[in-house]
Amino acid sequence: MAESDTRALRADATRNRNQLLDVATRVFLSADGTEPSMRAIAREAGVGIATLYRHFPTRESLVDAIYRDQVARLTAGARELLAQLPPPAALRRWMDLFGEWIATKNGMLDTLHAMIDSGEIAHARTQTELLAAIDALLDAGRSTGELRSDVTAEDIAASLIGIFTVAHPPDARAGRLLNILMDGLRPTP
Repeated sequence: MAESDTRALRADATRNRNQLLDVATRVFLSADGTEPSMRAIAREAGVGIATLYRHFPTRESLVDAIYRDQVARLTAGARELLAQLPPPAALRRWMDLFGEWIATKNGMLDTLHAMIDSGEIAHARTQTELLAAIDALLDAGRSTGELRSDVTAEDIAASLIGIFTVAHPPDARAGRLLNILMDGLRPTP
């Protein structure tokens, strides 16, 4: 096989894997609390079940990949949003991304809990990464004087978990509560 053929296969395999991740994320997001079957995910992605299992040999490997992808998107999202928006707007948009991340886990809770309990997913590491992303957003807002200096990343994380526990899945009510939270994060004149 020629080198260009090998690269094409690798590029194709990468596209398939990324497509499977994107579709699986959407399927888990729209799940009503029950975990979708691997076959349903493959069908939705337009690939055969063998292709899905070639990339993700177990449900756990798929859930792990989605979880890691979502955490990476959240942490990178904080930097990207800060490059595009003023700090308060970046933080508010990031809160929406966090809500989407929470909602995605809806269709994989049983598997995710089992993986955290068994140590397959390092919950503490995820928490550290997410708190660092929130800190970056808060620090940017503090430096411009647009966000209060006495609020911690832990305060924001706890508030978000509370909001998305009450407004689950994220809906208009979640948006309203997030806006109220943002109002409380602005310094008083």
